[in-house]
Amino acid sequence: MTGRARARSRGRARGQETAAPGAAQPSEPASAEAPPSEVKVGRGRQKTAPGPFTEEALFQISCGFQQLKLGERGGHRRDFNDAGINTRQAIEHVRESKSGMSGRAIQLSANYFRILSCPQWVLYQYHVDFKPPMDSRRLRSALLYQHEAALGSARCFDGAQLFLPHRLHSKETVLYSETRNAEKVQITVTLTNELPPVSPVCIQFYNIIFRRILGMLDMQQIGRNYYNPNDPLDIPKHRLTVWPGYSTTILPYESSIMLCTDVSHKVLRSETVLDFMVNLKQHCPGERFPDICAKELIGLIVLTKYNNKTYKIDDIAWDHTPQNTFKRGDTDVSFRNYYKTQYNLEITDLNQVLLISHVKKMGPSGGPPPGPALLVPELCYLTGLTDKMRADFHIMKDLDAHTKLTPEERAERLTRFSLRIQKTGDAQAELGKWGLNFDTQLLELNGRVLPGERLFQGSKWYDYDPLRAEWAREMRGVPLISAPPLTNWLLFTTRRNSNEAQGLLLNLIKVSSQFGIRDCMKKPVMIEYEDHQDSLLRALQHNVGPETQMVVVVLSSNRKDKYDSVKKYLCVDCPTPSQCVLSRTLSKPQTLMTVATKIALQMACKMGGELWSVEIPLKQLMVVGIDCYHDTAGGKRSIGALVASLNQSMSRWFSRCVLQHKGQEIMDGLKKCLTGALKDYLKFNNCLPSRIIVYRDGVGDGQLHSVVNYEVAQILDAIKSMGEDYMPKLGVVVVKKRISSRFFAHINGKVSNPPPGTVVDTDVTRPEWYDFYIISQAVRSGSVSPTHYNVVYDTSGLKPDHMQRLTYKLCHMYYNWQGIIRVPAPCQYAHKLAFLVGQSIHREPNVKLDDLLFYF
Repeated sequence: MTGRARARSRGRARGQETAAPGAAQPSEPASAEAPPSEVKVGRGRQKTAPGPFTEEALFQISCGFQQLKLGERGGHRRDFNDAGINTRQAIEHVRESKSGMSGRAIQLSANYFRILSCPQWVLYQYHVDFKPPMDSRRLRSALLYQHEAALGSARCFDGAQLFLPHRLHSKETVLYSETRNAEKVQITVTLTNELPPVSPVCIQFYNIIFRRILGMLDMQQIGRNYYNPNDPLDIPKHRLTVWPGYSTTILPYESSIMLCTDVSHKVLRSETVLDFMVNLKQHCPGERFPDICAKELIGLIVLTKYNNKTYKIDDIAWDHTPQNTFKRGDTDVSFRNYYKTQYNLEITDLNQVLLISHVKKMGPSGGPPPGPALLVPELCYLTGLTDKMRADFHIMKDLDAHTKLTPEERAERLTRFSLRIQKTGDAQAELGKWGLNFDTQLLELNGRVLPGERLFQGSKWYDYDPLRAEWAREMRGVPLISAPPLTNWLLFTTRRNSNEAQGLLLNLIKVSSQFGIRDCMKKPVMIEYEDHQDSLLRALQHNVGPETQMVVVVLSSNRKDKYDSVKKYLCVDCPTPSQCVLSRTLSKPQTLMTVATKIALQMACKMGGELWSVEIPLKQLMVVGIDCYHDTAGGKRSIGALVASLNQSMSRWFSRCVLQHKGQEIMDGLKKCLTGALKDYLKFNNCLPSRIIVYRDGVGDGQLHSVVNYEVAQILDAIKSMGEDYMPKLGVVVVKKRISSRFFAHINGKVSNPPPGTVVDTDVTRPEWYDFYIISQAVRSGSVSPTHYNVVYDTSGLKPDHMQRLTYKLCHMYYNWQGIIRVPAPCQYAHKLAFLVGQSIHREPNVKLDDLLFYF
């Protein structure tokens, strides 16, 4: 979703956001101070208000989603939430039905509430013209709203388009207003469209209305979501405050237009940025402070409580203080005076430097962005958690007690939220005059639970507990499918950590016998290095050669530069599989055997070993996973990673990534990567795959159009490059994890998490897409999150049942976890590769590692 679209869906027209002090002023000066009410629905009772809702009068809005036309949007703006992309119509075998049949039925409820409206509900769209033209949007709204008798109190005006729930008497209505300067203004209101409930503009309108309702509930908008600052959850011993809130989206689904809402939490720290800087200066005074301070702060998100807005710190203005001035209209105003007059806030430290945040939102009428905003550290509160805080078990445990809700607690809170809307008089009056209402109960629907998979390991097979969704116990004592002999490997350690290294080695030899690889593993050459980065790099350069099969490095600390230097050298300069482990991880005797087991399995994978497999009945099938990572250290370059299967059992993989410059398409080197994968498949099998299924992860709101029109074309070009006669069956599936959908199972009268393998492909799916949800993993606490799959291109010939079963099977094939994961294994492999390159290597790995899972 673009910034402009997000602003519209949140209920603010472009140009109505209050500019931060110090930001370059947009070309429409008055619009920066326009009140939110200009684009939200006015209060009061309309003269021809619809009657009360009766059981017979309630009309469930149908969901026959139409092809989007730019004219319906009232301009050239991009659509939010991927609206208007109808991929299902091009997939012939799912036009009538996209539902599967296999598995046992299960009763579910979901965090969706139906929107109810009166029969024949229509939204009327008018264009408003001012003569003479009025530049200020605020003034245009004030002049138009003088005519409440003619327009009614239910209205929504964005500065150019007016929306009403009723039709005016004439197609063109002429009104006259007068400014404070006694200037006569003619306002012409012209009917341009009658919008049915499923129109994209109506969907946008529903979201605007609902965000106004949230404002009536005294909730504050931060980012995309709304939070309740009047009901904070304080954790004083960690100096944290949690604001409870909700994420909301209204969209058309299979059965109706519905509100999807989920519980959200905003974690705030009680310390300001100034507190943080003062504390930091005490620990690292002198010339190094500016560099260390910039490294710590840049990239963090802060909250300014005086306007409940969040900003990303992009830089620090070391030459600016609150005594500096900025242009406000025609006068120069100091930051100190601005905050005193605007918010009645007194800045105490007049020598503190200012923070820079680049405003990304477009200016009014598509103009340039307002420019960088300058923020006062004393008024900025840090949000989120640092890496150090996330590593603190006690902090995370106390935080989880407030934020990790059980399915029963989550469902109860959502129901209570819906009832609160029904009991709030202002909210009901607002909905009533527009002829709208919401259901009070969570949506009930049916799902299916796919059967559990049988695991094959070596010459044996075993089943796992479907409720635990993992098989660490079951695989003990069972030989792996294959493990290359490890005869020439190196173990690097410091003298201080030599005991831990010896303990690791002894336990590796013990656990290797459990998996039938003891005879394949010889003792390594142990090499000591001094505990600093240069010494470790020199030791690697002097000892690692072409014959080295594996390098294991025991690190004394989790310093990123040490880890990065190891991975950069062994992935780029001297391609060798490597395994890094922290000494403190090896210092706990009670967990050492478990750690050694995991490391032994990782080492086997990184050298080309195969651990387990599931039954994949499709022959000559290649599955591909694609993901992207944005490299902030490399100038926000994008790293695209592709991982493709090479054999029938999906246990050998081809991996490659490509580095792209900022501003390039989301996966510009896709053709090159996929061509390399097809050539490797041909080399591995002496034939090309007859069927290719691509899982594309990392696609955000608003990017689906690029995948459908750009990446699918690259995939087809890569296939054509293998020969004009080569035409495999192809399926492209977009995978989304960051979704608000939640499902609750009703088992023996209790609300619980649905079991792993639960599939939902009705009611809450989109009618214009071939999509489904799968809950593949199990969680020990909190509510499980489903994964959304959207098949955007499909000539594979697979029925919906087969596509769902294949997707679920692939969630069993991630070798870094002895259990089912949330996404298909190739997606997770691609994520790990892109993350390693973006975080540590910043260069393309050596092609000699393409056939190995070296990036665990």
